[in-house]
Amino acid sequence: MTSTSEQPTQQPTGVAPWWRDAVVYQVYVRSFADADGDGIGDLAGIVDRLDHLETLGVDAVWLTPCYPSPQLDHGYDVADYFGIEPMYGDLSTFDRLVEAARARSIRVLMDVVPNHCSSQHSWFQAALAAGPGSPERARFYFRDGRGPNGDEPPNNWRSVFGGPTWTRITEADGSPGQWYLHTFSPWQPDFDWSCPDVVAMFDAMLTFWFDRGVEGFRVDAVAVVGKAPGLPDAPPAPEGTAENDVWSHNPYSVFWPTAHEHWRGWRTLLEQYERTHPGRELVTVSEAYTPDRPDLLLQYVNPQEFHQSFCFDLMLAPWRVDTLRATIEPVYEALTASGAPLTWTINNHDTQRSVTRYGRADAAELSSWTKNNLVYTGAPVDLALGTVRARAAITLTASLPGSLYLFQGEELGLPEVLDLPDAVRQDPIFERTDGREPGRDGCRVPLPWTADQATSFGFSFGSASHLGRAVGSPWLPQPDDWGTYSVAAQQHDPASMLSLYHHLLSARRSRLDPDAGLGFVDVEHPDLLMLRRGDVTVVLNVGDAEIDLASLVPTLADAEVVISSAPGHDDAGRLPANTCCWLAPR
Repeated sequence: MTSTSEQPTQQPTGVAPWWRDAVVYQVYVRSFADADGDGIGDLAGIVDRLDHLETLGVDAVWLTPCYPSPQLDHGYDVADYFGIEPMYGDLSTFDRLVEAARARSIRVLMDVVPNHCSSQHSWFQAALAAGPGSPERARFYFRDGRGPNGDEPPNNWRSVFGGPTWTRITEADGSPGQWYLHTFSPWQPDFDWSCPDVVAMFDAMLTFWFDRGVEGFRVDAVAVVGKAPGLPDAPPAPEGTAENDVWSHNPYSVFWPTAHEHWRGWRTLLEQYERTHPGRELVTVSEAYTPDRPDLLLQYVNPQEFHQSFCFDLMLAPWRVDTLRATIEPVYEALTASGAPLTWTINNHDTQRSVTRYGRADAAELSSWTKNNLVYTGAPVDLALGTVRARAAITLTASLPGSLYLFQGEELGLPEVLDLPDAVRQDPIFERTDGREPGRDGCRVPLPWTADQATSFGFSFGSASHLGRAVGSPWLPQPDDWGTYSVAAQQHDPASMLSLYHHLLSARRSRLDPDAGLGFVDVEHPDLLMLRRGDVTVVLNVGDAEIDLASLVPTLADAEVVISSAPGHDDAGRLPANTCCWLAPR
């Protein structure tokens, strides 16, 4: 048995900032809590449910986009970066949320969408009216079409959401006009960041929200900000590439280097703001999917650009020792050697929930590793097995150095809702692929808080129900058994997923030294993953049979089980199937 070298986690001089080892809870605003009874989550609902987050023990909440928007991509199509979507509330409600969160020592982060806006944004509407060659169109990618009459798109690029990445407009005089670029949907035209107007608008936007008490931003889709000059045709994607993955093989629109000058500009803005506002510690976290490329990840998370960048490989990895280790160890070693922080998650609003992913019949097979959060196999799902594995996965993830991001509902063990009727699906991926891809609606179904189906399981608990009026149906239908996953059903059950999360986050603070490094321990068993954080040993059994841990590692036989993903497991000498536990000397 050998161990990799255990390096201490690099820390800057002085006291480490709060976000280096924070627990951040992602709130998908539409689906968290509905205070006015219209079936759509809102900011007032978040205020009313903050006690849940305080009890859970999170350091910050990250709000998905809550700006004014036509909601064709549920907020990621922003019509105004300086306001609040009326169905969610208004700026005074937002201010009340920030104040109520601060009273509970919870910081508020927002989501910024820099690659594109809504086609209803005033700038884009002005560009449509202004005509070719105008300064208004220079804020976006308007181009003439190819072919004799300009009837063909300017290039062959494909959209993340399926279909072409170009849409032709009709000019003000009624004639067929130019084409505009949209990496996602036609309702989301891409900004051209070479235009100074775009840079200045986002600088003003960041400052506006910092002045309202926001402590940082999750930055959406940074990998597609910036495009190659001339917008040349993309080379063919490898044979067999999934429809939703073709875009990622375009070297002219993904990870184009000019974007980094803008992220450096943001970092300068944040540091200047901190200097003029003592006591503020701001943070940015980038969404950059960089499969198997810690070197590429480091281009985003560094002292000149983003404070954090999600380490997504772990979220996408199959349920195997080799792949789990291969998605943790290289990232840890590369980022730690560079002094960069680590940022882990196993769920978010763009990927199928972990309970479902780990319950798939092929979850332990390399063939399931698509390395794309939008592409999953159609293998049958065993939710009981997936739940056991998801408990083990979060127990492993919470033990890693760095910060931990949670997605609402994972603490309840919610599965992906795979059988939503086609008629209710709202994700543009579903429409853009003509139903070939189900999209992301299944992880966005409104949360269950109680067993009361009349109030959408406590989701719509506000004024409408209190006044005896009928509560509006939730914007996505909840399964009939949703109440069994509710907060009320789990909060007093010591074996529940919710109880595990409570104990896990508490143990993370009390038993793990945030400065302790990470060391992997090689053990002669194909189903056993072992690592160390200070005096805590973390062991994971990915197999379907119990492991006699005492015979493999005799020194652990008398250890104390600090926490285990398996309810009732307190024997350090044995490790149940699909279980992760933390062990420490007695």
